[in-house]
Amino acid sequence: MEVFDGVSQQTLDRRDRQLSILAIVMVVILGAGMALLMYPTVFGKSAVIPVAPSRELFYGFCVLWILMVAYLVNRMFVVQNLRASLWEEREQLAHVLKESSAELLGTLMGFSHFQDRLTMDFRRAAQTNEPLSLLVVRIKPSKMFAQGPQAEVALGDAAKVLSRKLRTEDSLYRLSSDVFGIVLPGAPEAMAQQAANRLTEGLTDASGASNRFTADIKVINYPDHTSSASEMERRAATLIAED
Repeated sequence: MEVFDGVSQQTLDRRDRQLSILAIVMVVILGAGMALLMYPTVFGKSAVIPVAPSRELFYGFCVLWILMVAYLVNRMFVVQNLRASLWEEREQLAHVLKESSAELLGTLMGFSHFQDRLTMDFRRAAQTNEPLSLLVVRIKPSKMFAQGPQAEVALGDAAKVLSRKLRTEDSLYRLSSDVFGIVLPGAPEAMAQQAANRLTEGLTDASGASNRFTADIKVINYPDHTSSASEMERRAATLIAED
């Protein structure tokens, strides 16, 4: 059973400010109370104790008390200013990350270009009797990162991983908002599966300890899975439409 109410992330700054003010008020009350109790003993004509404390000691206590209160007030404002600066820098960093992710995602070709490239590569593979593989990568942001700019940043980080691990002849496309397609010319199913495993490892590392997103990668291969470019495209469209 909790004795005090819980503190959420949204009210953390307000609770911290309230705690600082409470600490300063208590120091003021305790110091003022101690000074009031000492005053009759130091300045009274009939001292309760045989040897009364010197006035210098009383003045020193008052000065020390005032300095302590001033120091606590100063530290409270310094910490609040630093916290505000850190929050502003965090907002600026989040804005920069969002813009860079949006620019990266904007450079990726869409589904129509993917269809043209798939048809061209499939025609070449059929003529040369070479395999052709397609990876359909679905990025699923976690619930905490599914809304707002964090979702776009997560997709941008995933796109960076995918683009870094491509071969020269491979091509990356953004088939939908959270689905990417990678065309692997000349790659049999085993090679495509190895590439999918490498991408999964890279995406897991990019997701971080907070598990910002998970990745689901499907492999479609010609001639093992499909026999025509239209069939490969239909299978890819089916995977894109899945929830």
